[in-house]
Amino acid sequence: MKIEVTWRRILAAVLAASAPGILLAQAPATSSVALPQSRTVPAEKAAAAYVNPRWTPPKTSWGHPSLEGTYSTDDMRGIPRDRPTELGTQEFLSEEQFLERATTQYTGRERARNEETFLRNEWGTRTFGFSSLVVDPPDGRTPALNEAGKARAAASAGRGSFGPGPFDAFDDFSLYDRCISLGINRGMGAAIYGNGITVAQSPSEVTITYEMIHETRVIALDARPHLPEDIDQFTGNARGHWEGDTLVVETRGFNDRTSVGGGPNSTNMRTTERIRRVDPEMIEYRITVEDPDTYTAPFTVRTMWTTQPGYYAYEYSCHEGNFAVGGGLAGERAFERQVAEAQAAGLPVPRRSTGLEVYRDPEEGAEVFDINRGE
Repeated sequence: MKIEVTWRRILAAVLAASAPGILLAQAPATSSVALPQSRTVPAEKAAAAYVNPRWTPPKTSWGHPSLEGTYSTDDMRGIPRDRPTELGTQEFLSEEQFLERATTQYTGRERARNEETFLRNEWGTRTFGFSSLVVDPPDGRTPALNEAGKARAAASAGRGSFGPGPFDAFDDFSLYDRCISLGINRGMGAAIYGNGITVAQSPSEVTITYEMIHETRVIALDARPHLPEDIDQFTGNARGHWEGDTLVVETRGFNDRTSVGGGPNSTNMRTTERIRRVDPEMIEYRITVEDPDTYTAPFTVRTMWTTQPGYYAYEYSCHEGNFAVGGGLAGERAFERQVAEAQAAGLPVPRRSTGLEVYRDPEEGAEVFDINRGE
């Protein structure tokens, strides 16, 4: 049992460190850390289109700007989704703040590569000077949920294998538990691993494949209409067109079981993505989210998709190795037997966990998670 609960603690800590809205603890920049050249200057300042506004991307054989390739969002690790309030409308870090982040990212990558186990964050090779992923509103913070959004978030809170249950049916598990979908947000920041993005093109379509969960979006470029309103999808139905060197993608037809932020989006969500190559090794990705049934205002997220040395997207064989659903259902039945046995013996009924609870193990003198204790 101790092995199991300690594992849960480690996993929870790693996931918390990788959440888009969490700013990783910053290590002070010191002269004892020799940063590689790629981390001494904000990466966005080195991008070809930033250095030379007249730079143009390569073209496909049929004349469209080329976006093809395999990228990742690993370089976005450590950039908070929402800007710290003390930075106000400061879109970019100061030199001192940047070097602080660069040191954290570099030492984190070296530690992950040389000291940690397979359960580790994937780090990129560049450091960007963005103070947040959200760039609009100007304070860089996701607008608050409205009342409908709060209600939807409350209804979904605790669902899935990181919640307390009960687990009586497949729908008690999240879409992630069930290897179904992570929605449109996979290109908006860095998760623990599997941050690969593969873009392919033809004259009439652009496809975007996300490594984690292995979903592919097919973006039609032929001006066909959107699907009827009574058809919804996890990633919506997308229609694209070119505005100069920028691919503009307008998507609607979402269902209300995925999220782009503080809770499940509504079926009325609309997104507009602007995707453009700004360097041979970088794509700038911006997505504007409009969901009046969830948020009090629209907002825009900016992310850089970048190439990484020797990187390619693995097959995400999620279903083949997935024991979350079977294990969760079996665990729930075991808990029910414990309750029945306690009742039959006139003993106190075991308490259901409210989540990942922590206590201090008197033998080990260390904090571990216990799924059965309530204190």
